Amino acid sequence: MENNKAFAFLEKYLMGPMGKMSQWRIVRGVMAAGMASIPFTIVGSMFLVLNILPDTMEFLRGFFEATFFKVSSLYMVANTATMGILALYFCIVFAYEYTKIHHDEEKVDVNPLTGALLAMFAFFMCIPELIFKDGTMTLLQIVDEKNGAFTINGVTMGNTISRLGSTGIFTGIIVGIIAVKIYVFCVKRNIIVKMPDTVPAGVSRSFTALIPTFFIAFAMILIEGILVFFQTDVFKLVAIPFGFVVNLTNTWIGIMVIYFIIHALWIVGIHGANIVTGLLTPIVLSNMEANQAGAHIPFAGEFQNSFVVMGGSGSTLGLCIFIAFFAKSAQLGALGKAALVPSFFNINEPIIFGLPVVYNPFVAIPFFLAPMTAATIGYFAIKLQMIAPPIAQVPWPTPIGIGAFIGSGGDWKALVVSLICGIAAFLVYFPFIKFYDNKLYKEEQAAA
Repeated sequence: MENNKAFAFLEKYLMGPMGKMSQWRIVRGVMAAGMASIPFTIVGSMFLVLNILPDTMEFLRGFFEATFFKVSSLYMVANTATMGILALYFCIVFAYEYTKIHHDEEKVDVNPLTGALLAMFAFFMCIPELIFKDGTMTLLQIVDEKNGAFTINGVTMGNTISRLGSTGIFTGIIVGIIAVKIYVFCVKRNIIVKMPDTVPAGVSRSFTALIPTFFIAFAMILIEGILVFFQTDVFKLVAIPFGFVVNLTNTWIGIMVIYFIIHALWIVGIHGANIVTGLLTPIVLSNMEANQAGAHIPFAGEFQNSFVVMGGSGSTLGLCIFIAFFAKSAQLGALGKAALVPSFFNINEPIIFGLPVVYNPFVAIPFFLAPMTAATIGYFAIKLQMIAPPIAQVPWPTPIGIGAFIGSGGDWKALVVSLICGIAAFLVYFPFIKFYDNKLYKEEQAAA
């Protein structure tokens, strides 16, 4: 009875609101942008790992200096062209998906590609930094030769234009919303240049976007003008609320809340990892870039699959191995063997729906506690600088230990901590799965 009340509580106050939120158009656009960015962040990260490998494996330095480092400026362009302009990818994909949603669900005659280009146009209008001084607005000009930083004509440069990096992701999303909303509004109200039906579709689309483009330009000029007058701009303004969220994810409490919500959603049948981590992708990528610059932030890159959910949501790899080889009940033994190979690659839907985890009071508690325990170990190992932080994005199916090793730039201690996290997670499961296994075994014996 108490278990039913607990599940009903989760359904009412967590599953319901989170399920509705996952269907918001903006949320779906952000999740699509996060998914689209994965191949770029992984490829860019691999070149970075190659470049810093001798920092963790000193014996390789001589070989690298004689070979790879002679052309590192060439291959590191792949990193600059991915991580260095990540906000641009987010802005374009988000606006494309957001426009497509309006087209498909509201039947508005808007073109997703045009929406993406309009958002990119609005985003680039926000990048230059301006100052208001003596009644005049001018582009910022700063040259700091000592630190190698410079801002020319309002554009601050590092390896690439600074505001195009992960720090600009949230701004790209915000201006993408503004641009697409203006575009959709104009088309809905027929505030467009309408061409005859005989005009080719490509030409007609370009003229359809003409008036919305003017409106977007005026809107961004007005917004930026007002903000610059008050000595700020869109980037600085957006950084205030999102900076608070980013800082929250850099706390142990914040990490615990994240993994509690993910697994509470799973318990009642919703793919918590897709919803929550999809929303947090901009943050982990931004934190990863900060780690590349010398920070030590745990919640970055693939922290989740490297240290928290080895084997899949719930950190079930150890559980899967145990039931595959040591379960007394035929049901769990067969399930464990069937799910074993996918579990090594962090795929555990067979366990979640076959055990099952969903609405199962016998494994609900460890399904929460195991990943939270693993996350605690991984968090403090990185926070206390016992191991290197995640500085590279690795594919999420990378097996236990390997993802942590590569993601940390080749730190063998990260591999060890990842294994410890997996073992600790299993120890949380052990008494619960033993009890559940004995229960199923007795039922099987009684039926036989």
